[in-house]
Amino acid sequence: MKKESWMYSDTKVRTTKKDLSKLPDPKKHQMISFIKSGIRMVGYVALPFSLGWAVTFLILSEGIGIIEELV
Repeated sequence: MKKESWMYSDTKVRTTKKDLSKLPDPKKHQMISFIKSGIRMVGYVALPFSLGWAVTFLILSEGIGIIEELV
């Protein structure tokens, strides 16, 4: 078993502590995702009735999608 020990003798293991306060908040991410999906569905439902409102809702949902990724 000595044969395998040379493989790990030169390896340096770095341990880093992550700041947990900077990790994404899964609850906020999920809530924003649900809101975004709801607005997107409203936009698609509005397509046959008003192209202007549909585009407005779909653009709004994309803006919320950007916010979702920043949470």
